[in-house]
Amino acid sequence: MAVQPKKKKSTSKSKTTIKKKPATKKKTPKRRKSKSKKKGNGKRNILLFLSLLVMLMFVGVGFYLGKNSDEIASAMERGEIEGDYTTKQLLEDLLKVKKAKERKHVTEQKKHLKRPAKELLKKPAPKVKKSVKKVKPPVKKATKPSRNIVLSTHNKRPKLAIIIDDVSKQSQMNAIMRTGIKITPSIFPPSELSMTSNHLADRLKHYMIHLPMESGSKQFNSQYKTLLTRFSTQQIEERVKELRRLFPHAHFVNNHTGSVFTNDYSAMFRLYTTLRKEGFVFIDSRTIGSSKVKRIASTFGDTYVSRDIFIDNIHTIPYIHKQLRKAVSVAKKKGYAIAIGHPHHITMEALSSANDILKDVELIYIDELYKEQ
Repeated sequence: MAVQPKKKKSTSKSKTTIKKKPATKKKTPKRRKSKSKKKGNGKRNILLFLSLLVMLMFVGVGFYLGKNSDEIASAMERGEIEGDYTTKQLLEDLLKVKKAKERKHVTEQKKHLKRPAKELLKKPAPKVKKSVKKVKPPVKKATKPSRNIVLSTHNKRPKLAIIIDDVSKQSQMNAIMRTGIKITPSIFPPSELSMTSNHLADRLKHYMIHLPMESGSKQFNSQYKTLLTRFSTQQIEERVKELRRLFPHAHFVNNHTGSVFTNDYSAMFRLYTTLRKEGFVFIDSRTIGSSKVKRIASTFGDTYVSRDIFIDNIHTIPYIHKQLRKAVSVAKKKGYAIAIGHPHHITMEALSSANDILKDVELIYIDELYKEQ
């Protein structure tokens, strides 16, 4: 009886140990499988998402290419697109097609404009507003000019007219008078230099007007009431009428600077026409070789009056005497010459000591050289 219960205990212990071992073995693999399953499911979802994204991209590209396939095919047939497609060339090729379309559209428009005259006559031409254009010169020369001047020929001796520009003060006028020779002062209209400069001409018989006109220098162009090429005809006319009021007895006008203005045909034509109406004769100082004044004067049949020599570009007596000799030489060749200087002290001194140089010519005022016809 005592042996049997021992056996039962041993069997119970063995049974219990056998039951516990497989339970622990079964639990560990179950946990590992659940984790691996979760990881596998995540990877699968990512791959599915990426594959769907790629498919959508292919569908989009396919749709885009399919939409433009006809255009690209026709472009390849015409030779506008060469070789196989690459992703880099895609947009460039489509751009070529677009440009080709635009060129085609332009050519069609040009063909439409070049229709036969009969077709154009069917429809009345639309009325177009007339735009303001630059004044054009008359085609024919004026047969009867309202005012002209000719060279004075009372004797055969060469003549020289000396003009002194930039006169605006009484002290300058006094220096000219002290030389004792015939000099024509060209007086500035009222300006910052002197707002009463026009009164210098009140007691003078021989003088002219020195008119500031546009040049390539901003400094000179800022001078009081300088005529600019952009001025309207009305502005030019108002300025010329003002000159006539300021200098009621003046006959001649020459340009102060004015290289830009005299080179502008339209502006110079309008000024010349207005000066002519007010009884002025324009003397071209020729501050630029391409001046249009000679051409404009010829359209009216007028005598072209211009400067031959500048005498004092360098402020030394030897240089001024050299230039005076050149002026005398020109006068001997063509019968007359016009020299221009400025009211510098050195110029007045050089003129006062030039009797030997000037002895072979007749010094005269500008209005003695040219007479009204």
